[in-house]
Amino acid sequence: MSNYVCLHQEGVSSIPKLIEKAYANNYNVVATSINANMVPFEPDESDPTYPATILSAVDWNSKVIFTLSDVDVDSPNAKLRQHAKEVLLRDVAWAEHLQNVGSVMVRLRGPENENLAAIVQTKTKGNWFIQVPITNPELATFEHRKDASAEDVALAEQNDPWNWWNKLRFAVKQSTKVKVVIELNDSDRPSKETVRRWLGEPIEAIIIPSSLFVRNRSNYCVLKKEWQVIIGHFISVRANIIISTNPTDKALSQYADYLKKLISENCDTHELNSYENMLEIPLQPLCENLDSYTYEVFETDPVKYKLYQDAVQAALLDRVSDEEAKTKLTVVMLLGGGRGPLARAVFNAAELTKRQVRLYIIEKNSNAIRTLSNMVKTLWANKDVHIFSKDMRDFSPPELADIMVSELLGSFGDNELSPECLDGALKLLKPDGISIPYKSTSYINPLMSAVLHQNVSQLVSTVPAFDYGYVSLLKNIYHIDEPQALFEFTHPNRAEKIDNTRCKVLTFTIKKDCVLHGIGGYFDTHLYKDICLSINPLTHTAGMFSWFPMFFPTRPRTLKEGQNINIKFWRCVDANKVWYEWQVITDSKEWEHHNICGTGYNMRL
Repeated sequence: MSNYVCLHQEGVSSIPKLIEKAYANNYNVVATSINANMVPFEPDESDPTYPATILSAVDWNSKVIFTLSDVDVDSPNAKLRQHAKEVLLRDVAWAEHLQNVGSVMVRLRGPENENLAAIVQTKTKGNWFIQVPITNPELATFEHRKDASAEDVALAEQNDPWNWWNKLRFAVKQSTKVKVVIELNDSDRPSKETVRRWLGEPIEAIIIPSSLFVRNRSNYCVLKKEWQVIIGHFISVRANIIISTNPTDKALSQYADYLKKLISENCDTHELNSYENMLEIPLQPLCENLDSYTYEVFETDPVKYKLYQDAVQAALLDRVSDEEAKTKLTVVMLLGGGRGPLARAVFNAAELTKRQVRLYIIEKNSNAIRTLSNMVKTLWANKDVHIFSKDMRDFSPPELADIMVSELLGSFGDNELSPECLDGALKLLKPDGISIPYKSTSYINPLMSAVLHQNVSQLVSTVPAFDYGYVSLLKNIYHIDEPQALFEFTHPNRAEKIDNTRCKVLTFTIKKDCVLHGIGGYFDTHLYKDICLSINPLTHTAGMFSWFPMFFPTRPRTLKEGQNINIKFWRCVDANKVWYEWQVITDSKEWEHHNICGTGYNMRL
C-alpha cells in the first residue's frame, strides 16, 4: 500500500459501499471490522458475514484494512482468554483467505500481550498494524472521577502505552511485518517528548478521530493549532492518515481535504527521498575513484560551494590588501579537484575580490582529470591554472601554497581520512599558509530507530552488520539525547609528533523510556573564521544535502527515563587502515564492543 488517507468506520452494512463512499470523499483506503455489521459470539460461526467475491483479490489487498475483533487474548480469566483466542484466530484465518498481502489491525489493550504475540507470529501473510493509544486511556477518565487519588493518576501515567508496544515488539522478535498505528484522542494531548519518541518507531499510520476537528468561522472543519503541530510531526516521517468517524458523519470530504493540505505542508519532498532510512557503506575516495554520477550528485548542492567561495573570498581579502591587489599573487592548492566545482568557487572568489590567483589542482582520479583538462581548454583558458594527476601525499609542487583548499570530509568528519590526507599534504603549504577548512569536529548521540535496526538485521547473514558504520538519510528516528562533540582535528597540523588516534567517553541522559538501537554520527567544519558547514542536527546548515549522517548500530536494549549511559568511541590507526570502535556502558555494565580491530567497517589508507 502506498501513502494513503484512510476512512475508518465500524458498523457498516456493505464494504463495497463503504469503499464507494470513501472514494467519493477523497479517501483511497478504508478500515472496517472484518466481521462487517455483525459480531458472531460463537468463534466457530460457519456462515461468513459476506462472501469473498464481493471484491476482487486486488481490491481486498489494496483498498481494505481489516480491524480484528477487540477481544482480550491475554485476559486473566482463563475462559474469556480461550474464547478470545478462538475468535481472533478465526478472524486471522478469514483475513488470510481474503488477502494474501493485505493488512489487519488489532488494538493493544494493556501491557500483557504474550498470547497476542504468539498469534501475531502465526500469521504469515501481509502485515499486522498494532493500534496503540498515544496516552493511557485511563487518564481521560480521571476528569470525571471524584474517587481518583493523586497516586491513581501517577500510576496511570506510569502505565505508558509505549511500554505495551515495546514489550510486544520484543515478543514478536522485532518483525518487519509488525507496524504501529498510533491512536490520538481528544481528551489528552501528548507531550512533545512523547511524540518525538514515537517518531523512532515503525509507524504505519495515525488514527485521527473526527472529534478532534472543530468548526472555524467559515463553518469548515479544521484542527486546533496544537494538533496540527503534533500531526505534522507524524506526517514528516511519512505516517499515513486514518480518519475515524461514525457512519452518519456528513463532513467526510472536509476531513480528507484538510488532512491532504496538512500533508502537503509537512511532507518534505526532494530528489533524495528514496535514500531515507537506507543504509549505505561510506565512500572511500582515497582508495577508490568516484564515478561521474557521484560527483554530479554532490555538485547539485546549492549551499556548500557557495560557502566555500565565501571562505576563499574572505581569505583573499585578509591576505592581500587593496593596494597589493594587482601585484601580489596568491597561490591556491586545490586538493581533489573532482569535476571542477571547487575550482569554480576559487575563480569566482578571485574575480569578486579582484585578487590575482594561481591555482594548482591535484587530483588522483585519472578519469576526473579528463573532465578537468577539458575545462581548462574550454572555460579557463585565460586562467593561471595547472592540473596534476597525483596523490596529494606524493606530490612535489613547483611552489608552495598560500591557501590549501580541500573537500575531503565525510559524514563523520574524518571518516574519509581528511586528517591523514591533509597531514600528508602539509609539505605543500607555506609556513604562514592556511587550510580551508581549518577545523572539523565529529558529534555523536544515542538514537532509537526500529526501522534502521530492522535494516541492519537484514544484512547480518552476509556481513558482520553490527560492526559497520553506515551513511543514512535518517528519517524515522528519536534523538534520545542531544549530540555532543567527539573528536576534533585542526589544519594545518604542525605538531612535532602527529597522532590521529582518538578515544573518548561521553555521557548521555535518557529523557524518556526508549530502546537504544544505535549511535548517530555528524560533523561540522570551520572553513575560514566563522564560515561553517554543519550536519549536526542542532546547527544544520540550511539547504545543504551533500552529507547524510552516520549510523553506528548497537544491539537493542530498553533504557529507562533518567538513566545515564556512557558511549565510548575509539578512532584507531595502523599501517594499512583507520577504523572506529564503539561500546555502550550502563551502570558499570559493558555492552558489546563493536568492530574490534576494524574487522567490519574500516577505511583503507
